[in-house]
Amino acid sequence: MNVLVCLAAILFILMVLIGGKKGARSFFALFLNFGVLLITIVIMTIPNANPIILTFIACTAVSCINLFYINGVNSKTKTAFISTMTTIVILLFFIVIMTKKAMIQGFGEEEIEELSMFSLFIGVDFVKIGAAVIIMSAIGSIVDVAISIASSMREIFNHHPFISRKDLFTSGLSIGRDILGTDTNTLFFAFFGSYLGLLIWFKDLSYSFGEIVNSKVFSAEMINILSAGIGVALIIPITAWINAYVLVKTRDKNAL
Repeated sequence: MNVLVCLAAILFILMVLIGGKKGARSFFALFLNFGVLLITIVIMTIPNANPIILTFIACTAVSCINLFYINGVNSKTKTAFISTMTTIVILLFFIVIMTKKAMIQGFGEEEIEELSMFSLFIGVDFVKIGAAVIIMSAIGSIVDVAISIASSMREIFNHHPFISRKDLFTSGLSIGRDILGTDTNTLFFAFFGSYLGLLIWFKDLSYSFGEIVNSKVFSAEMINILSAGIGVALIIPITAWINAYVLVKTRDKNAL
């Protein structure tokens, strides 16, 4: 416990020194996000609760915390929020269908031994739970890309106030291309970092490459990464278009 407190204190001090008040808000936002996730998980265990609707509400709350609480309510955060929610809705429909087809819900055989003493008849839809897990895993990256593009496009517009909508949109896409590669790699290495023990276990059990690829645990995590990557890719043109539309429309309206 002392180690956790020390690490949290170091993180808080660094965030305040580097980010000032916004850094302090970012630190407390971590606990707010954790609270949202904890409440969502508790409600999900209630019989007949719809995990998809709960996930959408949780994503909305997380987006509000990360955008409006940390960065304030302004044109950048508003357009980033609209872009985020649009992407989440598209992803929800895609991931629910994909989860049913891939049949990655539930637990893999590698996890059965630890769960054998518990009953899995808990009255929840594991297909929807699987889709909810994928969406919640992607929300952080999606919000991050949305606010990054919105903020960069605002700076471009401030320095070039008479830029055309098409050129502004193209600039947003150019910024997004630079972000896309690093974010997808971050998602990829986050998986291997968290599941390194599982990969070593596969090696000790002499799994063949085909057995690893077809195992439910590995497949579920790879689908998780790919779905999050799709979300990151989708948010780029959506944010760029919405920002270009709003900024140019506001400029033309003020010019009248």
